Amino acid sequence: MAPKETVEKIEALGIQIGVASTGDDDDYISLTDIARYRSDSPDDVIKNWMRNRNTIEFLGVWETIHNPSFKPVEFDGLRKEAGLNSFTLSPTKWMRTTGATGIRVKRGRYNGGTYAHKDIAFEFASWISPEFKLYVIKDYQRLKADENSRLSLEWNEKRLFSKLNYRIHTDAVKEHLEPAARGKAKTFVYANEADVLNVALFGMTARQWRESNPDAEGNIRDHASLHELLVLANLESMNAELIKRGLSRPDRAAYLREMAAGQLATLAGSSVIARIEAEAASLPVPSEPDAGGAGGADSQPTEGTEDMDA
Repeated sequence: MAPKETVEKIEALGIQIGVASTGDDDDYISLTDIARYRSDSPDDVIKNWMRNRNTIEFLGVWETIHNPSFKPVEFDGLRKEAGLNSFTLSPTKWMRTTGATGIRVKRGRYNGGTYAHKDIAFEFASWISPEFKLYVIKDYQRLKADENSRLSLEWNEKRLFSKLNYRIHTDAVKEHLEPAARGKAKTFVYANEADVLNVALFGMTARQWRESNPDAEGNIRDHASLHELLVLANLESMNAELIKRGLSRPDRAAYLREMAAGQLATLAGSSVIARIEAEAASLPVPSEPDAGGAGGADSQPTEGTEDMDA
């Protein structure tokens, strides 16, 4: 499933300009809105810009660098025609002929129009007016700064969310598993459940991690990436629900492994999370709250958990 696209607005010299984003760094900016700075017929402005030979050369270089499916032979044909009085080129024709991805046509009543990757959009704004381009870049940078501030806030919210899910998990263990445990098993019931999550997410128990990293400070979860912490919060909530439903530990472990693998694959390579991690680099790692005798991520499991992981 393609990531959801949102459109936010920046402003340059009184012109509202749409910025389409899916959460990564490859934002697309509305050429239609930029062109309104020059004319009330933005489509004509865009076509005039695209028929320029220098524009064609620039677009071709951009596509060659960023688009492995770009069609160089078809591009060369357009480049030879560029600059002729009879030459015309629309965004749709450019995309259809060359397989270009740097320019898109977005349908819709409110945010529709021609959009281009920010690299191309800034070049177009420069053609419109060098002064206007600077105002476009300035407010775009303001937008990105605001996003980074929100990401920092979201990071703190995720830390709180992780703590709350930890409580949900330990409460489920306390209510449904601890009463049935006997003898030594009662002592390690929390640690065993913590390791159900550790194995599902990290592929090893807390003890196995400690043995493999004797000089490392903290525990296995202290060294988790943000991707892993986000998935861990989801696993804690899900395991609590599975415990309430009475599923056995092996059945829960198998389900949680599959869930962790799927969510990690979904989050892999997310530039949004990379930005959150960069913002959070100076923040202290949150400690897990005491759960009234609950074993933490680094508690020693029983042999039963070790057997489950083998």
